[in-house]
Amino acid sequence: MISVLILTRNEALELPGALASVSWSDDIHVLDSHSTDETVAIARAAGAHIAYRAFDNWSAHQNWAVKNIPFRHPWVFNLDADERVTPQLAEAMQAAAADPGAHVAFRIQRRDFFHGTWLRHVQTAPVYMRLFRPGKIRFERLVNPKPFPDGPVGQVAGFLDHYPFSKGIVAWIDRHNRYATFEAQQILLNRRDRKPFSWRAALTEPDFDRRHAQRKELFYRLPARHILKFLILYIGKFGFLDGAAGFDYCVLTCFYEYLIMLKTRELERESEPPAPTSSPNPAPRDTIAQA
Repeated sequence: MISVLILTRNEALELPGALASVSWSDDIHVLDSHSTDETVAIARAAGAHIAYRAFDNWSAHQNWAVKNIPFRHPWVFNLDADERVTPQLAEAMQAAAADPGAHVAFRIQRRDFFHGTWLRHVQTAPVYMRLFRPGKIRFERLVNPKPFPDGPVGQVAGFLDHYPFSKGIVAWIDRHNRYATFEAQQILLNRRDRKPFSWRAALTEPDFDRRHAQRKELFYRLPARHILKFLILYIGKFGFLDGAAGFDYCVLTCFYEYLIMLKTRELERESEPPAPTSSPNPAPRDTIAQA
Protein backbone atom coordinates (compact mmCIF):
# COMPACT_ATOMS: atom_id res chain seq x y z
CA MET A 1 0.00 0.00 0.00
CA ILE A 2 2.89 2.39 0.78
CA SER A 3 6.29 2.63 -0.91
CA VAL A 4 9.24 4.10 1.01
CA LEU A 5 11.86 6.53 -0.29
CA ILE A 6 15.16 7.09 1.55
CA LEU A 7 17.78 9.54 0.26
CA THR A 8 21.31 8.57 1.25
CA ARG A 9 24.93 9.64 1.13
CA ASN A 10 27.30 7.68 3.39
CA GLU A 11 24.60 6.61 5.85
CA ALA A 12 25.98 3.19 6.82
CA LEU A 13 25.70 4.06 10.51
CA GLU A 14 22.06 5.15 10.46
CA LEU A 15 20.50 3.22 7.57
CA PRO A 16 19.99 -0.16 9.32
CA GLY A 17 17.74 1.41 11.95
CA ALA A 18 15.78 3.36 9.37
CA LEU A 19 15.24 0.26 7.23
CA ALA A 20 14.16 -1.80 10.23
CA SER A 21 11.51 0.79 11.12
CA VAL A 22 9.88 0.47 7.67
CA SER A 23 10.23 -3.29 7.28
CA TRP A 24 6.42 -3.44 7.00
CA SER A 25 6.75 -2.03 3.44
CA ASP A 26 7.39 -4.40 0.54
CA ASP A 27 8.67 -1.59 -1.71
CA ILE A 28 11.63 0.34 -0.26
CA HIS A 29 13.71 2.54 -2.56
CA VAL A 30 17.08 4.04 -1.67
CA LEU A 31 18.22 6.97 -3.84
CA ASP A 32 21.95 7.08 -3.22
CA SER A 33 24.29 9.95 -4.06
CA HIS A 34 27.29 7.69 -4.78
CA SER A 35 28.16 6.72 -1.21
CA THR A 36 31.71 5.61 -0.50
CA ASP A 37 30.87 3.55 2.60
CA GLU A 38 28.67 0.45 3.03
CA THR A 39 25.37 2.28 2.52
CA VAL A 40 24.46 0.56 -0.74
CA ALA A 41 25.47 -2.90 0.49
CA ILE A 42 23.29 -2.46 3.59
CA ALA A 43 20.33 -1.32 1.50
CA ARG A 44 20.74 -4.18 -0.95
CA ALA A 45 20.99 -6.75 1.85
CA ALA A 46 17.69 -5.45 3.23
CA GLY A 47 16.01 -6.00 -0.14
CA ALA A 48 15.73 -2.32 -1.04
CA HIS A 49 15.76 -1.10 -4.63
CA ILE A 50 18.76 1.11 -5.41
CA ALA A 51 18.87 4.15 -7.67
CA TYR A 52 21.79 6.54 -8.12
CA ARG A 53 21.90 10.27 -8.70
CA ALA A 54 24.57 12.86 -8.01
CA PHE A 55 23.28 15.32 -5.44
CA ASP A 56 22.77 18.92 -6.55
CA ASN A 57 20.14 20.36 -4.23
CA TRP A 58 17.32 18.95 -2.15
CA SER A 59 14.27 19.95 -4.17
CA ALA A 60 15.82 18.85 -7.48
CA HIS A 61 16.80 15.54 -5.88
CA GLN A 62 13.32 14.89 -4.47
CA ASN A 63 11.52 16.04 -7.62
CA TRP A 64 13.66 13.65 -9.67
CA ALA A 65 12.83 10.81 -7.28
CA VAL A 66 9.05 11.22 -7.43
CA LYS A 67 9.12 11.50 -11.22
CA ASN A 68 11.58 8.74 -12.11
CA ILE A 69 11.54 6.00 -9.48
CA PRO A 70 9.04 3.23 -10.34
CA PHE A 71 7.15 3.02 -7.05
CA ARG A 72 4.93 -0.03 -6.74
CA HIS A 73 2.26 1.66 -4.64
CA PRO A 74 0.24 4.87 -5.12
CA TRP A 75 1.48 6.34 -1.84
CA VAL A 76 5.11 7.18 -0.98
CA PHE A 77 6.58 7.81 2.45
CA ASN A 78 9.81 9.87 2.49
CA LEU A 79 12.15 8.87 5.32
CA ASP A 80 15.57 10.22 6.33
CA ALA A 81 18.25 7.80 7.45
CA ASP A 82 18.38 9.31 10.95
CA GLU A 83 14.62 8.92 11.45
CA ARG A 84 12.60 6.01 12.84
CA VAL A 85 8.95 5.21 12.25
CA THR A 86 7.11 4.29 15.45
CA PRO A 87 4.63 1.38 15.30
CA GLN A 88 1.73 3.77 15.95
CA LEU A 89 2.77 5.93 13.00
CA ALA A 90 3.17 2.92 10.69
CA GLU A 91 -0.34 1.78 11.56
CA ALA A 92 -1.83 5.26 11.12
CA MET A 93 -0.12 5.79 7.74
CA GLN A 94 -1.38 2.48 6.38
CA ALA A 95 -4.90 3.31 7.53
CA ALA A 96 -4.68 6.74 5.87
CA ALA A 97 -3.40 5.27 2.60
CA ALA A 98 -6.16 2.66 2.61
CA ASP A 99 -8.86 5.33 3.00
CA PRO A 100 -7.40 8.73 2.03
CA GLY A 101 -10.62 10.39 0.93
CA ALA A 102 -9.75 13.43 -1.19
CA HIS A 103 -6.34 13.88 0.42
CA VAL A 104 -3.25 13.77 -1.77
CA ALA A 105 -0.75 14.09 1.13
CA PHE A 106 -0.53 13.75 4.90
CA ARG A 107 1.52 15.58 7.50
CA ILE A 108 3.35 13.69 10.21
CA GLN A 109 4.46 14.88 13.64
CA ARG A 110 8.17 14.46 14.30
CA ARG A 111 9.99 14.23 17.62
CA ASP A 112 13.60 15.48 17.67
CA PHE A 113 15.92 14.02 20.29
CA PHE A 114 19.12 15.49 21.76
CA HIS A 115 21.11 14.13 24.75
CA GLY A 116 18.40 11.47 24.99
CA THR A 117 15.77 14.18 25.53
CA TRP A 118 12.71 14.77 23.38
CA LEU A 119 12.88 18.43 22.37
CA ARG A 120 9.20 18.89 22.99
CA HIS A 121 9.20 22.69 22.96
CA VAL A 122 12.09 24.01 20.85
CA GLN A 123 11.31 22.35 17.53
CA THR A 124 10.78 25.06 14.92
CA ALA A 125 8.25 23.04 12.91
CA PRO A 126 7.02 19.78 14.46
CA VAL A 127 4.97 18.56 11.47
CA TYR A 128 6.24 17.54 8.04
CA MET A 129 4.51 16.45 4.85
CA ARG A 130 6.07 13.04 4.29
CA LEU A 131 3.29 10.78 3.02
CA PHE A 132 2.07 11.72 -0.46
CA ARG A 133 0.94 10.62 -3.88
CA PRO A 134 4.04 11.12 -6.09
CA GLY A 135 2.10 12.52 -9.03
CA LYS A 136 0.46 15.14 -6.83
CA ILE A 137 3.41 16.91 -5.26
CA ARG A 138 6.43 19.01 -6.14
CA PHE A 139 9.22 20.49 -4.07
CA GLU A 140 10.88 23.91 -4.04
CA ARG A 141 13.92 25.44 -2.27
CA LEU A 142 17.55 24.34 -2.39
CA VAL A 143 17.54 23.02 1.18
CA ASN A 144 14.78 22.18 3.65
CA PRO A 145 12.51 21.87 0.61
CA LYS A 146 8.90 22.96 0.79
CA PRO A 147 6.32 20.54 -0.60
CA PHE A 148 3.49 21.88 -2.73
CA PRO A 149 0.67 19.34 -2.98
CA ASP A 150 -1.96 19.44 -5.70
CA GLY A 151 -4.94 18.81 -3.44
CA PRO A 152 -6.09 18.59 0.19
CA VAL A 153 -3.68 17.60 2.96
CA GLY A 154 -4.48 15.67 6.13
CA GLN A 155 -2.55 14.62 9.20
CA VAL A 156 -1.95 11.20 10.71
CA ALA A 157 -1.43 10.18 14.32
CA GLY A 158 1.76 8.74 15.77
CA PHE A 159 5.33 10.03 15.82
CA LEU A 160 8.33 10.02 13.52
CA ASP A 161 11.39 9.97 15.76
CA HIS A 162 14.41 11.97 14.61
CA TYR A 163 17.99 11.69 15.92
CA PRO A 164 19.88 14.56 14.25
CA PHE A 165 22.87 14.30 16.62
CA SER A 166 23.38 10.54 16.33
CA LYS A 167 26.72 11.07 14.53
CA GLY A 168 27.92 13.64 17.05
CA ILE A 169 28.15 17.41 17.25
CA VAL A 170 30.93 17.69 14.65
CA ALA A 171 28.82 15.90 12.04
CA TRP A 172 25.83 18.12 12.88
CA ILE A 173 27.95 21.27 12.46
CA ASP A 174 29.47 20.02 9.19
CA ARG A 175 26.03 19.24 7.82
CA HIS A 176 24.56 22.58 8.85
CA ASN A 177 27.54 24.42 7.45
CA ARG A 178 26.55 22.99 4.07
CA TYR A 179 22.88 23.75 4.72
CA ALA A 180 23.77 27.38 5.54
CA THR A 181 25.40 27.77 2.13
CA PHE A 182 22.25 26.52 0.43
CA GLU A 183 20.07 28.78 2.60
CA ALA A 184 22.17 31.83 1.70
CA GLN A 185 21.95 30.96 -1.98
CA GLN A 186 18.18 30.54 -1.63
CA ILE A 187 17.80 33.96 -0.01
CA LEU A 188 19.62 35.61 -2.90
CA LEU A 189 17.52 33.65 -5.41
CA ASN A 190 14.35 34.85 -3.69
CA ARG A 191 15.53 38.45 -3.80
CA ARG A 192 16.59 38.17 -7.42
CA ASP A 193 13.28 36.62 -8.46
CA ARG A 194 11.37 39.00 -6.18
CA LYS A 195 9.05 36.30 -4.95
CA PRO A 196 5.95 37.98 -3.48
CA PHE A 197 5.83 38.45 0.27
CA SER A 198 2.64 39.15 2.20
CA TRP A 199 2.42 40.23 5.83
CA ARG A 200 -1.18 39.05 5.88
CA ALA A 201 -0.25 35.60 4.59
CA ALA A 202 2.55 35.32 7.15
CA LEU A 203 0.07 35.94 9.95
CA THR A 204 -3.28 34.58 8.78
CA GLU A 205 -2.77 32.20 5.80
CA PRO A 206 -4.87 29.11 6.67
CA ASP A 207 -2.64 26.66 4.77
CA PHE A 208 0.17 25.58 7.12
CA ASP A 209 2.90 25.21 4.49
CA ARG A 210 2.19 28.53 2.74
CA ARG A 211 2.00 30.31 6.10
CA HIS A 212 5.29 28.73 7.19
CA ALA A 213 7.00 29.78 3.94
CA GLN A 214 5.78 33.37 4.35
CA ARG A 215 6.91 33.48 7.96
CA LYS A 216 10.33 32.20 6.94
CA GLU A 217 10.57 35.00 4.38
CA LEU A 218 9.51 37.51 7.03
CA PHE A 219 12.15 36.15 9.37
CA TYR A 220 14.88 36.62 6.77
CA ARG A 221 14.03 40.33 6.64
CA LEU A 222 14.71 40.90 10.34
CA PRO A 223 18.02 42.29 11.69
CA ALA A 224 19.90 40.21 14.30
CA ARG A 225 17.52 37.39 13.63
CA HIS A 226 19.89 34.81 15.14
CA ILE A 227 19.42 36.40 18.57
CA LEU A 228 15.70 36.74 17.98
CA LYS A 229 15.49 33.05 17.06
CA PHE A 230 17.16 32.07 20.32
CA LEU A 231 14.69 34.20 22.29
CA ILE A 232 11.72 32.78 20.39
CA LEU A 233 12.78 29.17 20.89
CA TYR A 234 14.14 29.34 24.41
CA ILE A 235 11.67 31.79 25.97
CA GLY A 236 8.75 32.25 23.58
CA LYS A 237 8.30 28.50 23.00
CA PHE A 238 9.35 27.56 26.56
CA GLY A 239 12.48 25.79 25.36
CA PHE A 240 13.90 26.11 28.89
CA LEU A 241 11.46 23.35 29.86
CA ASP A 242 13.56 20.98 27.73
CA GLY A 243 16.43 21.42 30.19
CA ALA A 244 20.09 21.42 29.21
CA ALA A 245 19.29 19.75 25.89
CA GLY A 246 16.89 22.55 25.05
CA PHE A 247 19.47 25.24 25.85
CA ASP A 248 22.21 23.52 23.84
CA TYR A 249 19.87 23.06 20.90
CA CYS A 250 18.83 26.72 20.96
CA VAL A 251 22.47 27.84 20.98
CA LEU A 252 23.31 25.57 18.03
CA THR A 253 20.26 26.79 16.12
CA CYS A 254 21.28 30.41 16.81
CA PHE A 255 24.78 29.61 15.51
CA TYR A 256 23.27 28.05 12.37
CA GLU A 257 21.15 31.15 11.75
CA TYR A 258 24.21 33.38 12.20
CA LEU A 259 26.10 31.28 9.65
CA ILE A 260 23.29 31.87 7.16
CA MET A 261 23.49 35.62 7.78
CA LEU A 262 27.28 35.69 7.30
CA LYS A 263 27.16 33.59 4.15
CA THR A 264 24.36 35.71 2.71
CA ARG A 265 26.44 38.87 3.18
CA GLU A 266 29.45 37.16 1.65
CA LEU A 267 27.48 36.08 -1.42
CA GLU A 268 26.03 39.58 -1.74
CA ARG A 269 29.50 41.08 -1.76
CA GLU A 270 30.71 38.54 -4.32
CA SER A 271 27.75 39.28 -6.59
CA GLU A 272 28.19 43.05 -6.53
CA PRO A 273 29.68 44.50 -9.72
CA PRO A 274 33.19 45.87 -9.20
CA ALA A 275 33.36 49.55 -8.46
CA PRO A 276 34.57 51.60 -11.45
CA THR A 277 38.16 52.62 -11.17
CA SER A 278 39.15 56.05 -12.38
CA SER A 279 42.23 56.12 -14.52
CA PRO A 280 44.97 58.44 -13.27
CA ASN A 281 45.37 61.77 -14.99
CA PRO A 282 47.90 61.55 -17.81
CA ALA A 283 51.25 63.06 -16.98
CA PRO A 284 51.81 66.40 -18.71
CA ARG A 285 54.09 66.20 -21.71
CA ASP A 286 57.41 67.94 -21.68
CA THR A 287 57.39 70.97 -23.93
CA ILE A 288 60.08 73.15 -25.31
CA ALA A 289 59.40 76.83 -25.39
CA GLN A 290 59.64 78.32 -28.84
CA ALA A 291 61.89 81.29 -29.18
